Amino acid sequence: MSSSDLEYTAPSSVPVGVDPTRASIARVYDAALGGKDNYEIDRLVLQQVATRAPEVRDLAWSNRNFLIRAVRFVAEQGGITQFLDCGSGLPTAENTHQVVQRINPDSSVVYVDNDPVVLAHGRALLEDAPHTHVVAEDIFNPARVLGNEEIRRYLDFEQPLALLQVGTLHHYNADDGADLMREYIDALPSGSFVVIAHFFDPETPGLTELAQKMEQLFIHSPMGSGRFRTESQLLAFVEGLEIMSPGLNKAPGLALCDEWWPDGPRLRPLNEVEQCIAGLVARKP
Repeated sequence: MSSSDLEYTAPSSVPVGVDPTRASIARVYDAALGGKDNYEIDRLVLQQVATRAPEVRDLAWSNRNFLIRAVRFVAEQGGITQFLDCGSGLPTAENTHQVVQRINPDSSVVYVDNDPVVLAHGRALLEDAPHTHVVAEDIFNPARVLGNEEIRRYLDFEQPLALLQVGTLHHYNADDGADLMREYIDALPSGSFVVIAHFFDPETPGLTELAQKMEQLFIHSPMGSGRFRTESQLLAFVEGLEIMSPGLNKAPGLALCDEWWPDGPRLRPLNEVEQCIAGLVARKP
């Protein structure tokens, strides 16, 4: 079934400026995590990909759990108290500000998104959070993000900060994304961290075919994006940075999201979908 085979009736609760007949990256992610802030068109994206990869929702959970562990590391071990979270998505359990402000209540977190639903929900929930802010901007336009006066008011770019691109860059289709990330990284002061999670093509028999099938289904779905990049393509995002080790006695580099400093021993093997999303944490010298 394609999106053209369905008829949509906009729910009465749809915020102004939201088109419920077009899939939203943030709402698809929310649906994958079992949230309620999504529409039929968003769930359709997951249904289409699930025809080839039934565990597609595990991509979202691997991404979310990696985010929690990575920002906890950056806050605790890196001593970072400023966070620029790009494409933050809809609020769910254990958001960036909840993790890092548990470690240091004075940590500043700026969420950047341009989805009207994300902005409305985020601002409502964070109205009484003095160190946490939601800013409307296109994360794939670094010049606008870096030049945004509101962001500059809340974050001091003269001091180390953490740039989060967790589950975002695979929705950038214009090119390989390396130049986009270079523009961001060039603006970061020494000692800053970059955290990335991304759909992954492991370049191994079977898994590459799965990654390619999921990519085609995502790109040709109502969402229209979802690239699976290789290890060399992902490492190009952080060229010149010091990549952190992803685990005990492991060499610095990229790792599957579920294998980046897991919270405990693994009692079951990763399924094929969980082997198609990877992450890294890097520090700017």
